Amino acid sequence: MSVEVQELPCRKGHIGLLTLNSPTTLNALTEDMIVTIRSTLRRWADDERICVVLIRGSGAKSFCAGGDVRDLYRSLTGASRPEAAFSVFRHEYELDYTLHRFPKPVVGIGHGIIMGGGLGLFSACRYRLLTPDAILAMPEITIGLFPDVGASWFLNRLPGRLGLFMGLTGARLNVADALRVGLADIALPDNHHECLLSRLQEERWSGRVASDDNQLFQLLSQLETPDYSALPTSHLELHERDIARLCAGSSLPEIIDRLLAARVDTEWWQACIKTLKEGCPVSAWLIWNQLKKAQQMTLKDVFRMELAMVWECVRRPDLAEGIRARLIDRDQTPQWSFASIKEVPQAVIDAHFLPVWDDQTDPMQLE
Repeated sequence: MSVEVQELPCRKGHIGLLTLNSPTTLNALTEDMIVTIRSTLRRWADDERICVVLIRGSGAKSFCAGGDVRDLYRSLTGASRPEAAFSVFRHEYELDYTLHRFPKPVVGIGHGIIMGGGLGLFSACRYRLLTPDAILAMPEITIGLFPDVGASWFLNRLPGRLGLFMGLTGARLNVADALRVGLADIALPDNHHECLLSRLQEERWSGRVASDDNQLFQLLSQLETPDYSALPTSHLELHERDIARLCAGSSLPEIIDRLLAARVDTEWWQACIKTLKEGCPVSAWLIWNQLKKAQQMTLKDVFRMELAMVWECVRRPDLAEGIRARLIDRDQTPQWSFASIKEVPQAVIDAHFLPVWDDQTDPMQLE
């Protein structure tokens, strides 16, 4: 079973526990996994016994590495493309929007690799706990996509144009970085998942959301946390001024030129710039536009905008080509539809932001 669903009894009330259980694929989300989680959350939202929900990943390496891109590639190149590929995304967007607005407190326990759709899932949780080995990133520019499943919402809330930098470079943040900029709330020592579960099961939950949420907040605030001085050194503490300075301005080509020319010699920075240099030019423009457009949008409209962007991405060649080059053939030389950002026509970008869905036409039927 790729998602383990458990309802754990407490002294009073129950905890709903969802465990992503595909460690050999780093808990990458398949359409079946997404549908299982979504249907379970729907049921738990109306179940008076379930007072708190926890989401975690199995295995030592990853909470969730994102969507199952090999599965997506099969959809993109199959007979029913692009409809089959779009179906996967539509279900994932429904899931993450449900999680953002879930009526009961949700705790995400993140460890290891948390990327792409995994970070979308984690960011949608009310309480976000990270172990010291966590690595967070939105690396979609490497495969011809864009930071999706609500990334326009949470990347825009990061300081100093860090969201733009993360999107353009696939920057990998560690636990200290995530705590520094608010992508996580609490550091949790390794292997404390079961201890936390035991503590939660010792509680008497009332079934009243506000009361249970306050009780959960107090409990989490009292958890044993690792020595923060022993956590990995923050990359952002060293580079955030450079990021803010180099990413300032209203011209994407100028920003990218500055980033590529910057004389910053750390290994972390150079890895970021390598990703930017090799990334999809159309994706760079999508990232630039999605973050600008989303600044004044509601969460619902952010999700609608991004799903419209997905619809165009699955119809164009870059996404399938990016997955092929990075993960199928592994030649690492994707042939993008345009060789540089300066060659991308405005009409190609504009097409990603249509249609503009509303409550009647929205394929997700968001509530």
